[in-house]
Amino acid sequence: MKKLTYTCALAGLAASIMLFAHNSMAQECEELVLGSAISLTGKYATNGVHAKNGYEFAIRKIDQAGGVKVGDTCYHFKVIYYDDESKGDRAATLTERLISQDKVQYMLGPYSSGMTKAIAPVTEKYQIPMVEAEGASRSLFNQGYKYLFAVLSTSEQYLASAIALAAEKAQESGREPSSVKVAIAVENDPFSLDIRAGVLEDVEKFGMQTVIDEQLPRDLSDMSAILTKVKLLKPDVLIVSGHSKGAATAVRQIGEQNIDVPMIAITHCEAADVVGKFGAAANDFLCATQWAESLTYEDPIFGSASNYEKEFKSVYTEYAEKKVPYQTAQASAAVYVFKDAFERAGTLDKQAVRDAIAATDLATFYGHIKFSDAGNNIAKPMVLRQIQDGIYNVVAPSNFASHALNWPRKP
Repeated sequence: MKKLTYTCALAGLAASIMLFAHNSMAQECEELVLGSAISLTGKYATNGVHAKNGYEFAIRKIDQAGGVKVGDTCYHFKVIYYDDESKGDRAATLTERLISQDKVQYMLGPYSSGMTKAIAPVTEKYQIPMVEAEGASRSLFNQGYKYLFAVLSTSEQYLASAIALAAEKAQESGREPSSVKVAIAVENDPFSLDIRAGVLEDVEKFGMQTVIDEQLPRDLSDMSAILTKVKLLKPDVLIVSGHSKGAATAVRQIGEQNIDVPMIAITHCEAADVVGKFGAAANDFLCATQWAESLTYEDPIFGSASNYEKEFKSVYTEYAEKKVPYQTAQASAAVYVFKDAFERAGTLDKQAVRDAIAATDLATFYGHIKFSDAGNNIAKPMVLRQIQDGIYNVVAPSNFASHALNWPRKP
């Protein structure tokens, strides 16, 4: 019994020493404050929380790696968050507050293209560098902004590859791609309208027919009227984009109404947890993703893409039985860009940091990050995953594919 007590005492002493060492390192490093107005309530709350978790996980990993070294000084990131309630006007007001009252000099982005569009004029006015991870609309990158940088691929790329897949399958079955009928149902927001534009460009390229082109209802809770038209017109491909709420509505109602379409491609599958919520009804859906844990990306902070997922789940156990959504991974990548830029700049001068961000050429667990003059990432492709027996498998593009496509989809 004495031996056991002695062993436990040693273990406790070791733990205390490790904790003291960590606290000492934290005390030696100064705080480097970032700001973020982000959706923690409202219709974008699901993904807002995913993004916040991604930010915080990255901060944790960077702390464990020794923090951020700017010249001879060590820093630890701290983020001031405010809930924008999924409202653009509130996001802009909170951004003003972060800059004017909290004296934040560097911003992490909000969730969604709409919220990013609302705050970008504010950060630009004050010349505040913003690295954002959740606003993909290409309309963000034709405004001439000099302080806005996005780690993710732009939204017109999300589901356009599904049209190329449909053309390929048509040819394999002895049909002309021009015979393919396409149905489109998207939310009326910058992100989804860009997805629609990218799909329509590829539809035109292949000479396909667009038989349905409609907007989802404002609250994203019911698309049954659109699905009635789908049953009547029998498209070969159905494209749906409405963030997490729209994805959940689509999978649920397509299952309830037994919609028989050979190929269905949607956004935000993982974030909406469509497998966890709807089980087999989600099988064979194609899901656009910015990132997948099976990809061969890696870096010195997070390790491989698969290691990122494993370690993230160990910290945020609520994801243990879910697929880690790409919204979380890209949020972590945004924090990593700031670390890299601060260290290359060697100063906290915001103009020097802005210039360092613009010059980013960084390999990460999320993919390569390199910004165009407009601020969008031009170094990382989108991929498509298909839900196959409850598992998300990469099926396109072919050089990233881990599995063959299930086609036609079985309702």
